[in-house]
Amino acid sequence: MLHVEVSPEDLARSRFAISPLWELVHLLRRLGSPGGPDVVLARWLARVGERYRVLRDRTDLPLVAALQPPGYGADFLSPPPEGVATTVEDLLAVVRATPPERVRTEAGAALARQRHVDPRVRGVLAGADAAERVADVLSAAWEELLAPDWPALRAILERDVVHRAGRLVSDGWAAALADLHPRLRWRDGCIDVGRFPEQVVRLGGRGLLLVPSVFVSGGLAVALEAPWPPALVYPARGTAALWERTGAGGSGLGRLLGAARAELLLALDEPASTTQLARSLGQSLGAVGDHLAVLRDSGLVTRARAGRSVLYRRTPVGDALAVASTSAS
Repeated sequence: MLHVEVSPEDLARSRFAISPLWELVHLLRRLGSPGGPDVVLARWLARVGERYRVLRDRTDLPLVAALQPPGYGADFLSPPPEGVATTVEDLLAVVRATPPERVRTEAGAALARQRHVDPRVRGVLAGADAAERVADVLSAAWEELLAPDWPALRAILERDVVHRAGRLVSDGWAAALADLHPRLRWRDGCIDVGRFPEQVVRLGGRGLLLVPSVFVSGGLAVALEAPWPPALVYPARGTAALWERTGAGGSGLGRLLGAARAELLLALDEPASTTQLARSLGQSLGAVGDHLAVLRDSGLVTRARAGRSVLYRRTPVGDALAVASTSAS
């Protein structure tokens, strides 16, 4: 078990962040794994299959694959995010600026873990422009695989951050970590992480970076070495909705409320802001606001301020309608 010792200063410096590049890099790792995609990625491929085939034909994906052998990943591929507002452009700029000697060191460590590597790939990764070449591949992969769906993905991650931050403030670290992942436990100033080798790590005032993810493999990732600050990458709440939610327009709920309002009511399985709902559902802010006003006037949703955001949530009556609709489908 991994034991992470946390001081009061660490608690004060801990924060949430979102990393679009982490999502991309780990999606590519899992898509290219020898065992093939798991159930989650099979559903994702059903959405982006043609885009992935285009990507394989037009870009040098073997460069990124060579940097991610089993049990290892080159750190420069996904620099740490600064916060929730970090963009993929911010992170790709950091990748492009990686010093050549660091690229060669990390590439060498990755290639040493593989029996057979294309000599061409070795040559590119040893070149002075390797970081630029890799960043070009990541940029193309972003545009093909994630950019079209990023508003919905980002909305899921933002909603998770709002939920976790609220739980942290209202119930403290013990409850927040238990809610974060079943393998995490708070114990007397220490975070215990199950299924990791026995080790004690002291944060030493650096704080902890908490990063929700849609594509994290193994359910939980821990980063404790530079260049990342100490970080926990955990599965975001609501990810299942990305794969499983179907249109509500033809359901009984859709006929009762109208397709757009039914979809909004079902989307509020977790509290969300107007902006987050608009992103995740692909509706305009004005339309979402109008529909939420009708649902609120009907007693199906309510709203409350959480920090700088106004979050909408279902009322008990709204929950009953949503559950009945799901059970009948």
